[in-house]
Amino acid sequence: MVTTLYLVRHGETEGSGTKCYKGSIDVPLSSKGAEQIARASDFLLGDIRGSAGSKYLSYLKDIHCSDLQQADAVPEGTLAAVYCSDLIRAEKSAEIIAAPHGLKPVIVPDLRERSFGIWEGMSFTDIKAKYPDEFEAWASNPLKYSPIGGENTLEVKDRVINALDKILADHDGDNIVIVAHGGVNRIILCHIMGIPLENIFRIEQGFAAINIIEFWEKYPVVKALNLVPK
Repeated sequence: MVTTLYLVRHGETEGSGTKCYKGSIDVPLSSKGAEQIARASDFLLGDIRGSAGSKYLSYLKDIHCSDLQQADAVPEGTLAAVYCSDLIRAEKSAEIIAAPHGLKPVIVPDLRERSFGIWEGMSFTDIKAKYPDEFEAWASNPLKYSPIGGENTLEVKDRVINALDKILADHDGDNIVIVAHGGVNRIILCHIMGIPLENIFRIEQGFAAINIIEFWEKYPVVKALNLVPK
């Protein structure tokens, strides 16, 4: 069975004009962010409806799902579930995406963004000025270092991948959406593609970005990365 995961980043938030670490602060979507997610929702609706056919036609069928046969009439694809973090910017984005499918988002707290501790809400410039040594430690080793009261990348990975595994285990052969955050999505993508977490920031995740991953009998294939509908 082929499971398709649509991994989405929330839309733009209020105050996004200033570069700062929002982390686990509950910042709402801006009006622009809601529009971005509405475009993402339209894209997902069309892609999911046509997803059943693509699963029959993929070249990977013969390698990973040899028992999947071509049907004379392929049924229209449907969305089984929408999951999101418990932060309002992800929850509201998930509600917009779930609405056309008659679904209600399932909130998973372990999908929330990394906590940046005492840095949360601070701009990059202010952090460098107030905590120069700590910022240098973070820049040198973001994998293991965390600000006071915050999480490091390995701690975030443990909770996020555990949540992902549970979701996938419940949806063999389904189309599902996870709406999360830039940092969370990067961790999931690194995990799926076998990329060392030291390279996490080599993956871009724009506001309302869509990543499409197919799991062919648990073998993951990334079909789209950082796709932002215009």
